Amino acid sequence: MALPPEVCIRGAGIVGRTLALLLARERVRVALVAPAVASPNDSAVRQDVRAYALNSASRTLLESLRAWPDAAHATAVREMRVYGDDGGHVAFSALQQKVDALTWIVDVPALERQLADAVRFQPMIEVVAEPVAAPLTVVCEGKASATREALGVSYEVTRYPQHAIAARLDTERGHDGIARQWFNDRGEVLALLPLGGEQGRSVALVWSVEQFRAPEVMAQDADTFATAVGEASHDVLGALTLASERTAWPLQRAIADRWTGRMPVPAGAPAHHTPGAWALAGDAAHTVHPLAGQGLNLGLADAAALAEVLRQRDYWRSVGDARLLRRYERARRTDVLSMSLATDGLQQLFSHTTEPLPALRNWGMRGFDRTRMLKHWVTRQAMKS
Repeated sequence: MALPPEVCIRGAGIVGRTLALLLARERVRVALVAPAVASPNDSAVRQDVRAYALNSASRTLLESLRAWPDAAHATAVREMRVYGDDGGHVAFSALQQKVDALTWIVDVPALERQLADAVRFQPMIEVVAEPVAAPLTVVCEGKASATREALGVSYEVTRYPQHAIAARLDTERGHDGIARQWFNDRGEVLALLPLGGEQGRSVALVWSVEQFRAPEVMAQDADTFATAVGEASHDVLGALTLASERTAWPLQRAIADRWTGRMPVPAGAPAHHTPGAWALAGDAAHTVHPLAGQGLNLGLADAAALAEVLRQRDYWRSVGDARLLRRYERARRTDVLSMSLATDGLQQLFSHTTEPLPALRNWGMRGFDRTRMLKHWVTRQAMKS
C-alpha cells in the first residue's frame, strides 16, 4: 500500500475481517492488525468447535464479499424447535415463513478461511503485525479487548451463574435440518445445531450449565458426556458420540459505555498534533447471552453499519469525523440493547423455579406457538436483525 492507511482495524476475527473487506470495497485503505496465521495442521485449528447461527442479513453481507462458506459448512435450518421445562413447546418453520431457511449454522473455521482468502487478494488491505496510526482506529478485539481498556472505556458486565460448553457430536439419526433447544428446570439451556448439510448426522452443541456443574461436566469421559447430552435432549437424535474436544467459557452480558471517541495524544507529540478517532465493534462493544444465537449477527451488523456510514460521508469529511461515528453508535446501540434485553429476559424467565412461574412460562410458550401472526413477526425480526 503506497499511501498511509485511512483505517486501522485492531483484531482480525470474523468482524474485523468483514469490516476490512467492506471498507476496501469502497476504496478505503485499511491496515488490519493480525497475528501470524496458524498452520492448517495446528492442533488449535483442528479442534476449533465453534459454530454460529447466521441470519439472512449476515448471509447476504458475506455473500456480497464472496466469503460465504459452501453448503457443507453452512447448514440451512428448516425448522427450529424450542422446549420448555414442563411441556412448553414452540416451533418455527421456514416453510410457514415462505423462506429457504430460518438461519444457517456456519462452521467457524470454514468461514474464517473464506474471509482470510478474501483479505489476501484485496490490494486495499495491508495485514500488519502491530497497530499503525490512522485517522480512524476500529477495535474488534473481542470481549477481552486490551485496546478498549487502554482507552479507559467502561465495559459494564453482568455475569450469569452459568458456563457455556461447546462441542461437536455425531448422531445416530439424521437431524433433518432441525435446530433444537431445551430449557430445563435449573435454568440451563441446551442447543443442538445441525451440521453437515440437511441430511447430516452431526451437530454443534452449546450447553449453558450452572457454573458449579461446569468443571464436573467438562471432566466427564467422552461416553459419559455424550450420554448426559442425550438424556438432556431426550435422545431425540438417538445415540450420540463425542466427535471433538470440549471448550467452556463463563457467560456474560456486557456493553461499553462509549463506542466512539478520540485517541489519546502520544507523549512528546507536537502541539499541533491531531489525534485520530476510534470506534468499537463486535464483542469489544457488546456481548449477549447465546441462547438466541445472535452474538455474531450483531457484530456483523456493526461492521455493515459502520461501513455504510463511512460510505455515505461527504467527500470532505474524514473517516474519523466525530459526527459520522456518533451516527454509527446511535444506530447500533439501539438494536444491541433491544437484543440484549430480550435474551436477558428469557434467561431470567427460565432461571426462576418457584411456582407459579414454571407453569406460567410453559403456558405462555404453548399459547405463543398457536399465535401464527406473532410468531411470524418474531421470526422476521430475528432473521433481519
